[in-house]
Amino acid sequence: MEMAIDTPSPSPSVSPAPSAAAGRQTRAAESVRLEHQLVRVPLEALRATARTNHRLAEKEIAAVLSSASSAAAAPGESGSAAAVDHLTSLVSRLHGLKRKMEEGARAEELQVQRCRARLDRLAAASAGDDAEWEDIRLKRILVDYMLRMSYYDTATKLAETSGIQDLVDIDVFLDAKRVIDSLRNKEIAPALAWCAENKSRLKKSKSKLEFLLRLQEFVELVKAKNFLQAISYARKYLAPWGSTHMKELQRVTATLVFRSSTNCAQYKVLFEQNQWDSLVDQFKQEFYKLYGMTLEPLLNIYLQAGLTALKTPFCFEGNCPKEDPLSLDGFRKLAEPLPFSKQHHSKLVCHITKELMDTENPPLVLPNGYVYSTKALDEMAKKNGGKIICPRTGEECNYTDLVKAYIS
Repeated sequence: MEMAIDTPSPSPSVSPAPSAAAGRQTRAAESVRLEHQLVRVPLEALRATARTNHRLAEKEIAAVLSSASSAAAAPGESGSAAAVDHLTSLVSRLHGLKRKMEEGARAEELQVQRCRARLDRLAAASAGDDAEWEDIRLKRILVDYMLRMSYYDTATKLAETSGIQDLVDIDVFLDAKRVIDSLRNKEIAPALAWCAENKSRLKKSKSKLEFLLRLQEFVELVKAKNFLQAISYARKYLAPWGSTHMKELQRVTATLVFRSSTNCAQYKVLFEQNQWDSLVDQFKQEFYKLYGMTLEPLLNIYLQAGLTALKTPFCFEGNCPKEDPLSLDGFRKLAEPLPFSKQHHSKLVCHITKELMDTENPPLVLPNGYVYSTKALDEMAKKNGGKIICPRTGEECNYTDLVKAYIS
């Protein structure tokens, strides 16, 4: 198969500057298409905070009005002192509500600030410095990976030293950490509370998380030999799920007969530790969906995009060169679900010299992504005092900025 890295040259009327600007806009658009969570996460957090504040205000005000109405309708035999005490308690409750609403307003303002900072970041993509944009983008991707892998302190430190606190979602992940830690400690209550807070949205996405949590709580009661309590729990919390999850419900309730000491593999697995690990994974998936995040870390997605072009059968043979990323176990694991590249034997032709690029005349990559042969760029650098000018876009760079590419 022969493949020439050649694209139509731009019209002479197009100047290099507009081409560079168009390239920045294209890269920014592609980035946003994949990283939509950059804007969506703070927006979802703002909506959640606003909903929480609204529910709190409604609940407290309704309680105060109900209490005041009851006091007004009651006979006045208790005397004015009791009425004053009652009103004082209502005023104190309203002061408490005011403090909570002020805290909620500050939380909303913080989320608005983050939304604004991220919109400003996107607006600067088409006019800012490419190197600075890519550097911040890489740091955001690294922070996202660290947070997903539970390296919270390291992620926080990187965000602080880079000044990108408003561009990452540390506080959102710390809220999820509280639920994850509780599940790892075999505590269900915080996860159920999270489900209650987001009940309407989880229902809309047809989530099974609450059902799975209820099943696990039932199993724990059986494991502790609290059989009567387990039966009461099943009637109250599991029976409503019978119409949609009957098979799973029947299997779990059978643990009343097949205890934790059973040798029947179908039921023994329900008592094992990995059930809790599965709940942690399920919660993470629902958490990512709720905030519009990618299910895989962004770092993995970008690495897999590159590995897709590099993965060939040759990479998995014993003589895979050390320069090939797929010679490393970590990259091989990432590449496992990916298809092989169709171009097992690539032939690259230089746009400048029209000569074949191979190990004797290897390809070099410019900062703008275009590829030319070493021979052509060596000659250009000698003529221009170490400067390289891309013949397609007119962009200029130093010879030291070039990166060697490897042909698989």
